Amino acid sequence: MRSAAVHFRWLLALFLVQQFVCLAQTRLQASAADVTAARMAMTTGMAAANAGNLAEAKRQFTRAVNLTPDVAEGHAALGSVLLALGEPSNAAKELEIAHKLAPTDPAIVLNLASADVSLSRYADAIPLFRTAAASNLSFTSQETIAFATAQSATGDSTGAERTLRSAVEAAADSAELHDAFGVMLAKRDAMEEAESEFRKAAALNPSLVQAQSHWGVALLALNRAQEAEVPLRNAALAEPQSFNAQLQLGRALSSLHRDTEALAALHKAAQLRDSRTPIDALYALALALQASGDAAGALPIFDAAIATGTPPSAWLVNDALARVQTGDAKGALPLYAQALAIGPDSATLREDYGVAFLQQSDLDHAIEQFQRGLALAPNYPSLHYDLGLAFKLKDDLKSAVPEFQRAAELEPDLPDPAYTLGVIYMQQGQFAEAATQFKHVTVLQPNNGDAWALLGSVLKDGGDVEGATDALKRAIALKPDQPNLHIQLAALELQNGDREAAAADRKIAADLSRTAIGRQRADFALKSGRSLLAEGKLDEAIVQLLVATQADPALAEPHRLLADAYARQGKLAEAALERKHANAIDGGKTGPESGGR
Repeated sequence: MRSAAVHFRWLLALFLVQQFVCLAQTRLQASAADVTAARMAMTTGMAAANAGNLAEAKRQFTRAVNLTPDVAEGHAALGSVLLALGEPSNAAKELEIAHKLAPTDPAIVLNLASADVSLSRYADAIPLFRTAAASNLSFTSQETIAFATAQSATGDSTGAERTLRSAVEAAADSAELHDAFGVMLAKRDAMEEAESEFRKAAALNPSLVQAQSHWGVALLALNRAQEAEVPLRNAALAEPQSFNAQLQLGRALSSLHRDTEALAALHKAAQLRDSRTPIDALYALALALQASGDAAGALPIFDAAIATGTPPSAWLVNDALARVQTGDAKGALPLYAQALAIGPDSATLREDYGVAFLQQSDLDHAIEQFQRGLALAPNYPSLHYDLGLAFKLKDDLKSAVPEFQRAAELEPDLPDPAYTLGVIYMQQGQFAEAATQFKHVTVLQPNNGDAWALLGSVLKDGGDVEGATDALKRAIALKPDQPNLHIQLAALELQNGDREAAAADRKIAADLSRTAIGRQRADFALKSGRSLLAEGKLDEAIVQLLVATQADPALAEPHRLLADAYARQGKLAEAALERKHANAIDGGKTGPESGGR
């Protein structure tokens, strides 16, 4: 709703009571009683309007119009109040009547122009604004913004920008004008200049929520997400039920890789969306959800955006990618095909399409897409890797190895080609070549326990006892629960004559193996016990749950389920004992999340 001060800045000049009486008596043969009553209604309405009581002003001006329908000033006053109340259609009707009765009154012309903009009647508004400007009537900030909006909407973006630039220079302290000028600059991608205007607007009026939001979005567009968080959080706090405020805050947090916080804002935005939400905003929401790791949550929103019309190719690609991420490669394939039909073709699109086929184990079609992608971009490292992987899955190592080698040459910092080449060379007994590849991986990824383990294995097989020992110790530090690593290390220690160390590692391996077997047995028994309990087979459930407690004494859930089973049998003492065991394991925590697997 626009401020009442904007619409009533001219009322006192127009509606001096004596002037209204003279006009009424001159223009129509109204009864003295009607003129007097209309005069009182105008006086009361002006007082109410200036006090901000627009509902009362509307009531009084309506009364004045009914008493003296041929007086322009009554219609003008009523129209201006209706415009301030957010009733542009009704306002326009009153202002059109006023304009017919007093066609040269610039204030009426200007209010009618503003009403036309509110109704998206931009072409009608332009000549009215120009007429008002020719009369030297000064525009308020809101009227200037409305004029520029009409200019932009009718294709005169240059004129709109000129209008706002002049207004900002004349009224540098208007936050609304700086904000509107920033919006105009952003439309032509002058984002640095737009950001400056939004920053000025937010500084002049920190409570102007739209300026905070626009400023944050501009900073996001400039890849300054860290700075964008503050204004976007301000906007979200000021308007917690605003879809856009939650969306933009979520986008900023997602860009900062603070996915948990981002998803909280994005999920709230998803709840706030409705049929009026712009298509582009839906797509932005889906994209942000996908980027923050919620591909499943993004899917219905992608679908909603795509269903509204003819989507761009990129929308289809991201929808398809979300399906692949959630395991629905079959559903992704027609979307990729549709994206290709729309165009443009690209190596990235071919790669994504091929990955979908790969997930479907359709290796021939995957290879076809990867090769088509490489025809478009021969030096695309990940495409060479993907093609090599597809060949490897077909057991065509002769074709796979050159692709992995090419990927490694094009992007030496990519660990996957080296790792896969290492595995292939190891399987072929080429231990020196495998070691070279695994060493490269450990340089790129020092915390990759699997790479250290494989490096230790191939160095051991290649006769490098010292290097193998060091690599296996590094692997154990990163993956201490793997019994096979201790077994390999024990063999090397025994080879070096260190029987004590070898015995210690063999014992660790045996303990880990027993623990692993116990956990597997406990998991199986626990799963069986849960199912039997759900079916009401209490005796059978108790047997399985007891097995679970013996197989893994550190597990609280079997004790909790046993308590339930015993309680249902009326064995309250046994139930209490099992609850005590569960609580002891959980350290006093009894929530359903404790002790489960």
